[in-house]
Amino acid sequence: MYFEDIRVGDRLTLAPLTVQKDEMISFAKRFNPVPMHTDEEYAKATKAGALTSSGLYTFALMWAQYVVEDFGGEQTLAGLSMRLDFKAPVFAGDTLTGTAEVVSKTERNPYNGIFTVRIDIQNGDGKLVLTSETDTVVKRRPKEGDL
Repeated sequence: MYFEDIRVGDRLTLAPLTVQKDEMISFAKRFNPVPMHTDEEYAKATKAGALTSSGLYTFALMWAQYVVEDFGGEQTLAGLSMRLDFKAPVFAGDTLTGTAEVVSKTERNPYNGIFTVRIDIQNGDGKLVLTSETDTVVKRRPKEGDL
């Protein structure tokens, strides 16, 4: 969608998915190799009591769900910034659900604008485990005479 078509308050429900242990560990070993995400014995001795998903992995799982229906779609030009807030641990076997909502938009220039999408991710118990806000540059609708 063009910038003009996106409205503050637009919402998407993201398809639920279950965190797969092997994928969770593989991601952590490659991109976030801390014992809480990679070493089962270490994790058992922590307050969480088990391996937890890297917050980056949790976000990536749901981001992949979001970009299928991305508010900007083919008109998206680039991301500008992203903020992630990790609220609670995610474990292998958790089923995650999420919502994406446009929380703001700003005209940038005659050719594009910026919108901010907030994604809230919950576990199967309905507990909020992660929030994110991403600023995205999206094309404005061409005016008559524009190339």
